[in-house]
Amino acid sequence: MELLQLQYFIAVARLEHMTEAARSLYVTQSSLSKTIQRLEEDLGVPLFDRIGRKLRLNEFGSRFLLRAERALFELQQGKQEISDLSSPEHGTLELAVTTASRLPHILREFRKKRPHIQFHVQMLTTQEMVTRLHRGEVDFCLASPPIQGEDIECQIVFIDPIVVAVPKSHRLADRSSVSLSELSDESFVGVKRGYGTRDLVDSICESVGFSPKYVYEGDEPARLSSLVEAEIGIAFIPSTARNSWGHIKYLSVENQELVREIALLWHKSRYISRAALEFHEVVVDYFEKISKQTSGEIQRNTVD
Repeated sequence: MELLQLQYFIAVARLEHMTEAARSLYVTQSSLSKTIQRLEEDLGVPLFDRIGRKLRLNEFGSRFLLRAERALFELQQGKQEISDLSSPEHGTLELAVTTASRLPHILREFRKKRPHIQFHVQMLTTQEMVTRLHRGEVDFCLASPPIQGEDIECQIVFIDPIVVAVPKSHRLADRSSVSLSELSDESFVGVKRGYGTRDLVDSICESVGFSPKYVYEGDEPARLSSLVEAEIGIAFIPSTARNSWGHIKYLSVENQELVREIALLWHKSRYISRAALEFHEVVVDYFEKISKQTSGEIQRNTVD
């Protein structure tokens, strides 16, 4: 059994589509098909049910996939560990986020310590992050809500109040706080379903009797402030994502525990490089500092 066979099998098993798998691996479909066929011959069983041109992972394939992913995971961790030992000042941190408002500040602080370490950051939905975490494909995730799992370490680093952003021309702009029931007829701008803050807010609004009416749903949280300022709609925004510029007023929410937990997540068995350990320290220190500032900043912004 060859390493290449495992890599090809995992790609086909995840996509259940030979053409897409071949494209993702940058190989021809015929070459990929022959490699999978040789693997099945080595194992003595078919790993896929073939219905016309469609593939479906069967019971043999599902069981073998777990072992193959684990074997490939261990080999990748060994490669990363050797790379870290031989060249600790270089390398790439694999990061994933569902909440990115403070990531630039965190990366700037980390770069002061490790100027030669590169980053690869992915903005993911919660479900996409769960998949990446279980596969051990990222060093750290910064997520809200926290994600639990037998193979996942979860450390809450910040409790982030969620506020209501309205343009300064809005009927509520002279207020410092608002009840959710007063917002039932408003138009909202927000991120798509699947992002933690959106799902949390929708759930709490529904518990008080209404579903927010969204006139804009996107996958770029940073765009929401511009849309609020343009009077397209109002928005639920985490306190850490507030901007000091622009014509926006931030209101606290009355009589509701409307907060999100920001967590740092990592795979329990993934090798943690020296640079990754320092990144962990930077994240924790950063949120400890802003936690001391948040209450005062919210109070100043709600009375401006």
